[in-house]
Amino acid sequence: MNKELEHSFVEQLQKHQNIVHKVCRLYTNNQDAHNDLFQEITIQLWRAYPKFRGDSKFSTWMYRVGLNTAITLYRKSKRRIQTDDFDAYQFKIKAEEYDRTEEEQLKLLYNAVHQLNDIEKALVFLYLEDKDYKEISATLGITEVNARVKMNRVKKKLKTILNP
Repeated sequence: MNKELEHSFVEQLQKHQNIVHKVCRLYTNNQDAHNDLFQEITIQLWRAYPKFRGDSKFSTWMYRVGLNTAITLYRKSKRRIQTDDFDAYQFKIKAEEYDRTEEEQLKLLYNAVHQLNDIEKALVFLYLEDKDYKEISATLGITEVNARVKMNRVKKKLKTILNP
């Protein structure tokens, strides 16, 4: 590949790498798995980049490739081994004034989201990223109406999980 294409890809990846980290956090339970998934998504983005036509925003395309890669690997890994809990490896700064409320709320949310199926996880993820239903539908390859219906069902499911 030419250097201009490579430079353009690296620049876009650096600008939007948090998207990939968020996808990784959603589909992994530990840092090693997170790093492996990040690497795999990056490889898939690089392979697909020459075919990126610019019909959508780069970030929308990146969500789509990232989520599809994560879902594919997640489904394959479910057949093999169980991973360790992500919190067991997460470094935490201890301070007397540290308020764990937000951390505990996030932990509850992630635990609830981990109980959803792959498409539901992707919907919640994009919804929490403040993506509109048009962009969600484009990213997931479903209709806008279908995205709204699925999101309403997911909201009810999450309420049931979080408030039994």
